[in-house]
Amino acid sequence: MTWPRVDGMRGLELGSPGELRARLNGLVLAGQKRATAGILTEYEVEQEELEHVGERLALLDDDGNRIGTVEVTGLSIHPFIEVPWEFAAAEGEGDADLDEWRAGHRGFWATAGSPVEDDTPIVCIRFTLVDVVEPGD
Repeated sequence: MTWPRVDGMRGLELGSPGELRARLNGLVLAGQKRATAGILTEYEVEQEELEHVGERLALLDDDGNRIGTVEVTGLSIHPFIEVPWEFAAAEGEGDADLDEWRAGHRGFWATAGSPVEDDTPIVCIRFTLVDVVEPGD
């Protein structure tokens, strides 16, 4: 399974479809969310290359429509337990500290069928919002 391609770019589907994705997309569009995390093994399973600095990604809604474009500004890989606070805070999801960030991400990934351990490699992607696609554009 490969990631969706939209307008010549790889798609960025944040969270799970529904309320969570709508909330996370809203944070990106508001300029508050400037980072996202993924599990390294998911790239291997889905035969996807890591993002690279300068790559543009299509921010997608539940229907696979591009609602914006982000540009990757940084990428690093850390064991789950060593993801730095500066990165977690840049995710812009309102976590008060690393413990809250870890608990939320452990819960999300466990529910998604990909539980993480302290040593699970996490891909930490930083990005900036490049444009917003208005409905009907």
